[in-house]
Amino acid sequence: MQHRSTLTRRHFLADAGMGFTGLVLGAMLAKHARADNPAPDGQPHFAPKAKSVIWLFMCGGVSHVETFDVKPELNRYAGMTIANTPYRHVLQAEGRDVIAGNPSHGNRHTLMALNTGYRRHGQSGLMVGDWWRHVGECADDIAVVRSLWTNHNDHGAQLTWHTGRHPREGAFPTIGSWINYGLGALNQNLPQYVVLGTPTGDCCGGSWTHGSAYLGPEFAGVRLNVGARDPLPFVTPGMGRDEQQAELDLIGRLNRLSGIEYPDDPAIRARIRSYELAAGMQTAVPETLQLTQESEATRRLYGLHQANTQNFGQLCLSARRLVERGVRYVQIFHGGWGGGAWDAHSGIRANHGNLSAQVDLPIAGLIKDLKQRGLLDDTLVVWGTEFGRTPGAQGDGRDHHPQGFCAWLAGGGIKGGIVHGATDELGFHAIEDRHYITDIHATVMHQLGIDARRLEVPGRRRLDIDYGTPIRAIMA
Repeated sequence: MQHRSTLTRRHFLADAGMGFTGLVLGAMLAKHARADNPAPDGQPHFAPKAKSVIWLFMCGGVSHVETFDVKPELNRYAGMTIANTPYRHVLQAEGRDVIAGNPSHGNRHTLMALNTGYRRHGQSGLMVGDWWRHVGECADDIAVVRSLWTNHNDHGAQLTWHTGRHPREGAFPTIGSWINYGLGALNQNLPQYVVLGTPTGDCCGGSWTHGSAYLGPEFAGVRLNVGARDPLPFVTPGMGRDEQQAELDLIGRLNRLSGIEYPDDPAIRARIRSYELAAGMQTAVPETLQLTQESEATRRLYGLHQANTQNFGQLCLSARRLVERGVRYVQIFHGGWGGGAWDAHSGIRANHGNLSAQVDLPIAGLIKDLKQRGLLDDTLVVWGTEFGRTPGAQGDGRDHHPQGFCAWLAGGGIKGGIVHGATDELGFHAIEDRHYITDIHATVMHQLGIDARRLEVPGRRRLDIDYGTPIRAIMA
């Protein structure tokens, strides 16, 4: 009799909501009924300053000393070894709790002059390299963190930037998946974690850089192909409406049977959610990515009128349209695959000059467009890269440099026109208000109203450094 009653309860949970929604409800109720798994309720832990995030990631390692942490002293002492300059004391910092590098990664001591000019911008007087003159025009809207460090001196640092963990430790949830896991949807017809552009290669994190690991596949990033005929091909029905409905009904019945017996199976939950999303996305995604709906002035703001900025401009404009429609987290890659296009071991002047010309105008256009529409108030824009590049020369390039580098944030309750933290005079070590990269994660989550420590998953051990500490000095 007890067995029969249990089956009746399970069937009720699966059928009560009529179809997919009822099945999801049944799984959620069963999940919440377990005292050992306090799943998030989709609500922020405290009043948020931001609703959405646009995460801009430059693959390969951007030179900090020539972009947003300009070091004029490199021009003065170019060609000299660090030990022969008044700044030889920076070598004494090798004992810091950051990876010291090796002879080919981080210890190149013959200094290289700057490969671009620089100037101050805005009322704040923020020093920015000339490769980023358009973003420089937004100087009073951004907060630059110049004291970051990471624990990986090769391109696995691309994964570390997104998860906080060294690749040898395996897959861990990304910052985007934690946000997707912790907060409810703002739009039921669009994925809450969208990935645009070409991600890093399999050598350096691959799909793990936008994955969700043990949180479950339903919290991973969904890739959209901006500019393609079918931006999300697996959503295109390829059949008539009646035929599609019949197919969905059959799939629903099959999923319902599986969901009854396995209400906590993450693969089934993800499959259910994917079919729910698919129905809404058939209309919502194509409409969102119809950039021709925008005015000519807006399209020019993002650089869609120029060949070299068109592709990345489309991604940035799509990101604005996505957050405008309620997408929580948009992750944009530039220069992805392999070690990353920004990996300027040689010819850094041409490399960084060409790549920055592709993204500088579109990123500035994004900030300006969000601001004029009132969206910057609750949209947090984050610009970052895996590590910096050495003050010392590697031929006519610069090597990997995890000891000190920078990132910047704008909008979403972040102070504009400020600099936080510092590297030494040559840009070798982060020495003032040092921050491991998960402090950026913690800051983003805090602005969204999330306390990372309250998203603990039972049975999954996290290190203290995984949580990070919000950088309150840059918060408005």
